[in-house]
Amino acid sequence: MRTRPRRIVVAAVALLATAAGLPAVAADRHGPRDRSHQPSDGGLTATVRYTEYGMAHIVAGDYRSLGFGTGWAQAADQVCTLADGFVTVRGERSRYFGPDAATDFSLSSAGTNLSSDLYFAGVRRAGTVQRLLAQPAPRGPSRQVVDLMRGFAAGYNTWLRQNRISDPSCKGASWVRPVSSLDVASRFYAFAVLGGQGGSVDDITSARPPSASAAGSRAADVDPGALAKAVRERAADADMGSNAVAFRGDTTANGRGLLLGNPHYPWQGGRRFWQVQQTIPGELDVAGASLLGSPTVSIGYNSRVAWSHTVSTGVPFNLHRLTLDPADPTVYLVDGVRERMTERTVTVAVKGGPPVTRTQWWTRYGPVVASSDGGLPLPWTATTAYALNDPNAANMRFADTSLGFSKARGTADVLASLARYQGLPWVNTVAADSSGRSLFTQSQVLPRITDDLAARCSTDVGRVTYPAAGLAVLDGSRADCALGSDADAVQPGTFGPARMPTLKDAPYAENSNDSAWLANTGRPLTGYERIFGTVGTQRSLRTRGALEDVAAMAERGGLTVRDLERQQFANRVPAGRLAAADTAKACAALPGGTATGSDGTAVDVSRACAVLADWDRTMDSSSRGALLFDRFWRKLSAKVPAAQRWKVPFSAADPVGTPNTLNTAAPGFATALADAVGELRAAGIALGSRLGERQVVVRDGRRIPVSGGTEGLGVWNKVEPVWDPARGGYTDVTTGSSHIQAVGWDGSGCPVARTLLAYSQSSNPNSPSYSDQTRLFSQERWVTARFCEKDVLASPALRIVRVRER
Repeated sequence: MRTRPRRIVVAAVALLATAAGLPAVAADRHGPRDRSHQPSDGGLTATVRYTEYGMAHIVAGDYRSLGFGTGWAQAADQVCTLADGFVTVRGERSRYFGPDAATDFSLSSAGTNLSSDLYFAGVRRAGTVQRLLAQPAPRGPSRQVVDLMRGFAAGYNTWLRQNRISDPSCKGASWVRPVSSLDVASRFYAFAVLGGQGGSVDDITSARPPSASAAGSRAADVDPGALAKAVRERAADADMGSNAVAFRGDTTANGRGLLLGNPHYPWQGGRRFWQVQQTIPGELDVAGASLLGSPTVSIGYNSRVAWSHTVSTGVPFNLHRLTLDPADPTVYLVDGVRERMTERTVTVAVKGGPPVTRTQWWTRYGPVVASSDGGLPLPWTATTAYALNDPNAANMRFADTSLGFSKARGTADVLASLARYQGLPWVNTVAADSSGRSLFTQSQVLPRITDDLAARCSTDVGRVTYPAAGLAVLDGSRADCALGSDADAVQPGTFGPARMPTLKDAPYAENSNDSAWLANTGRPLTGYERIFGTVGTQRSLRTRGALEDVAAMAERGGLTVRDLERQQFANRVPAGRLAAADTAKACAALPGGTATGSDGTAVDVSRACAVLADWDRTMDSSSRGALLFDRFWRKLSAKVPAAQRWKVPFSAADPVGTPNTLNTAAPGFATALADAVGELRAAGIALGSRLGERQVVVRDGRRIPVSGGTEGLGVWNKVEPVWDPARGGYTDVTTGSSHIQAVGWDGSGCPVARTLLAYSQSSNPNSPSYSDQTRLFSQERWVTARFCEKDVLASPALRIVRVRER
């Protein structure tokens, strides 16, 4: 067992020595040349080996060179998307695209380019990222991560110098420019604050002190119910989710662990994943997927461990109510002492117009936030304002945490990386290893809001929002209401590792974006603070379906990677299992087979009754009746409140089985059915159409069928398609299954891994990797991963590219 890893390391070192003698853009097929892996001029160098479907395997001699190869290879596949993101974090969208255009929401919630620029240019002007980079590890990034970021910038810039852009979305564009390592770090920062400041950009940039005329008016009240609802909707509307499950060795066929990771991320824009293997011989060997712009693997596996992430229920920010000086609304009081807000004045260049200058207002707690369309419903009055505390605004540890995972030899090392760096901003971690261990942990950066602190210091608003939504609103006028620190916390004002909900070595550990409570139904997690999530509350249909599936799998035992593959594409519909039969029965009982639509029109729904009765309760592409149920369920959910939808309510004693039994007598049931039938007929869509005929993406001018379903249906294989009846149904996917990995081990030293990148490796329509894996996703086929050296070199698609600075 000791000779195989050494043999692989020796082979990789030999490859580096070989590759150093290759031309800059293609491998020398006639044999090695006797050179060091570093070019004679001292520049950076790396070898990129491509296998099937554009998978990049990068070999380098050190971290900076590895970052160099990663930046080069990412640019080759995603230069336009990367360049767009770098324009964002430099605060230059208005300069190139105009101030009023909408962003793609990849790196923040900003509604317009101007709002985005005001925020990110303000971050740059304040030196926020620069200060975080200057902190010593683990508070700041390690030398390895700094080298990776510097190398990434150099690799990206080298690709720009050496290649012509063929992607029409940025070919010849002036905004595609060289980048710095600060730009790369700023992208990490944007990822970190997505759940806090990044989700409140419009509220930060539009906050204004009350005018003199408004200063004497009565203070506006905050509606705590509306604020709690806004926080819940903000979480529900997020375009990221995920499923992940780890199985313990005694549930598998060979006693080793298994992991299925199924993150649900956007199919377009800057939060796409990109598949890669990164190797520094003798130091690092990991494969998986990186978020675009990241030089580390975000979700992945190696020869001993595999991990995935799911978006958590933790609320990564809190609010402080400021008591203002009646004479000056930009001065607030703490224990009666006046503190003046800090003005952050930002000027943004604007295409076709003069520069725009605006002022943001910052406090000891963070930026002042005030109401804007779609934002948090908070006023800034003459007496009161609200500041947002986001601890991830001081977090530049995400990359080091991921790098620690990449080097882990088991789930204990995953926990050790989380404990050392504490850098995950808004995700849970699920992991399994070759020794048969399983892990779930909600180890993330949260403001240290204990239930005791919330009880002592919540405002009237906070006493509603904290139990209802996990959002603490604290009295900012009291110094004794400051967030404390745990002794084991790297960052003041956050929780330490000992407080994180963690489940070790359960038969299965699963999460589908509900709280930590039921990561395993037989070993529920309790005792954590409310800000992490709830205990004993109703689970989503996706969680309920997932727990049913994985508990049955663990009970059956003898699991292999093939079972993980089947689970990913089972496409079972929990909502259908619970409601389709009752819907068909109630449909058949409607007088005359008709129901009245929202517009008052009587609709013949009799054909729908039979279609729903015969439906197989899946969202497979071949399924007939799936589209009809999907459209009906969406309309029913909009018309009938959740509390009225089921006859049997939720019970914490049966959280997977309840609520159940559809209330077909609820007002709106028959209307929803009539509307769904009328909608499909008006679009010329047969009620019994196969789903794959009407749920597609279009690539290279061809319609590619897509299986899976929307969040409300509870399907594991989640996709959020775009409804366009004029074009025949669902014609694109905005978010859903992305980088999928099913991983196990067989004792050979090579992981048994099957992967799939649902939207493919490149967003360039001229690339051969633009839609190849999307077709595989459509066919529910997997890519057999090539991790070990012998497998990479055996690829029939092998193409070796040696890249270096010039």
